Amino acid sequence: MADSISVPELSAYLVNHRNMTLLDVRRKSDFEQAPQKIAGARWHDPEAIADWIDLIPKDQDVVVYCVKGGSVSQSVTSQLKQKACRVKFLEGGIKAWRENGGAVE
Repeated sequence: MADSISVPELSAYLVNHRNMTLLDVRRKSDFEQAPQKIAGARWHDPEAIADWIDLIPKDQDVVVYCVKGGSVSQSVTSQLKQKACRVKFLEGGIKAWRENGGAVE
């Protein structure tokens, strides 16, 4: 998918690019149940996207993830694209990240 990035691609990207924004957009209840994030990620409530969407930089790559890479991160990706952000969502979300040995903090 053109709007997505795989776990191995994100792993390599995080090693090679420091100028990026990583957003955890899990629903508030999901985040509160398991608050560990991918290192460097910032959590933003997807239900309150109108409050923070204009704060996301348009001059760097953005990767968003939710629990499984489904409707939540895809919806946020779509809305960020409408604001001219360079954005992709993580295929499989944080679940796939953990299953593939990705570190969380």
